[in-house]
Amino acid sequence: MERLEQRVRTSGIEPKPSWLRVRFAAGERYKRLEGLLRKHQLHTVCEEARCPNIGECFSAGTATFMILGDECTRSCGFCAVTSGRPQEDPDWREPFRVAKAVRILRLDYAVITSVTRDDQPDGGAGIFADCIRVIRHQSPNCRVEVLIPDFMGNWNALAAVVEARPFVLNHNVETVPRLYARVRPKARYERSLELLRRAKELDRSLLTKSGIMVGLGESLEEVLEVMVDLRAAGVDIVTIGQYLRPSLRHLPVERYYAPEEFVPFVGQGHRLGFRHVEAGPLVRSSYHAHRQVGLEAAAGGGGS
Repeated sequence: MERLEQRVRTSGIEPKPSWLRVRFAAGERYKRLEGLLRKHQLHTVCEEARCPNIGECFSAGTATFMILGDECTRSCGFCAVTSGRPQEDPDWREPFRVAKAVRILRLDYAVITSVTRDDQPDGGAGIFADCIRVIRHQSPNCRVEVLIPDFMGNWNALAAVVEARPFVLNHNVETVPRLYARVRPKARYERSLELLRRAKELDRSLLTKSGIMVGLGESLEEVLEVMVDLRAAGVDIVTIGQYLRPSLRHLPVERYYAPEEFVPFVGQGHRLGFRHVEAGPLVRSSYHAHRQVGLEAAAGGGGS
């Protein structure tokens, strides 16, 4: 044990507290889903972002599909997804591959996210919209949640996604405004809030959602202020989880929050009027997504 602790210290990677140690499940359903993703040339954010819940979710036959390739045009300080300039244009056949996987898995709830594609005029909004439409056509009972980028403030692109009628539209603010320059250097806090506000204005029946990580140097007061801002923008569901450092190239963890420290976020969220608050060390944006909208009986859900 002493040798292990020494290796951790010298590697520069912070040792995780006991409540963040996850038992990796890899049963038959895990292998089946992994094989299906490879067969249909599909990506998941579960794999790309090294989500700690991947074993649980894959074994349950659930995943968050990541469209528009696996190379992101941004390089956020917290994210494990590969960054660079994508060499290929979006594949307009991808929505059909995703829809086929959803149908084969017989999902009642599917989550679709993407890398950020600032190289595209619409940021990939057209592919998002097609995914929603094709899934609905092939699996009429499947509800679709989309986790979208900010489209660089292209509100026509946002409108295209909303018009396709997702069940939930999710866009994460990720952190508090003070830390944006370090954590999300190409993003803008006010732009993300405006996206969420505009989405709600475009369709009042649309459930909107956002998420934030803690452990990057924010204060409790700053997190609560973000929650106030999100509720003022009409957001219905908020997720709050612990930031985990993917590698030494990424931002260090400033602090690990104990499970009980997430309880006040839930109470504050209820007081503010959120429909649901999902908060805890292992919470990720789409983790148990179907439960967040009151669909505990659904067969599928988000995986990261």
